[in-house]
Amino acid sequence: MSEKIPQHRHCSKCGKAHLGEGRFCSEECESVSSDTLRKKKRQLMYLYGATMVVLILALLFIR
Repeated sequence: MSEKIPQHRHCSKCGKAHLGEGRFCSEECESVSSDTLRKKKRQLMYLYGATMVVLILALLFIR
């Protein structure tokens, strides 16, 4: 016999199954995920800034 599994979602951070609404199973997973996202955004902004500096310097030295 097969046992029916109730409708559930999986946490976006840890992958654990949970009942209810939302993307995360706990407040801890949500805060860790938001911290990680904030760090990735900051890192991307630094990368964009460094790229712009390199491009500007390259244009200045070409002339």
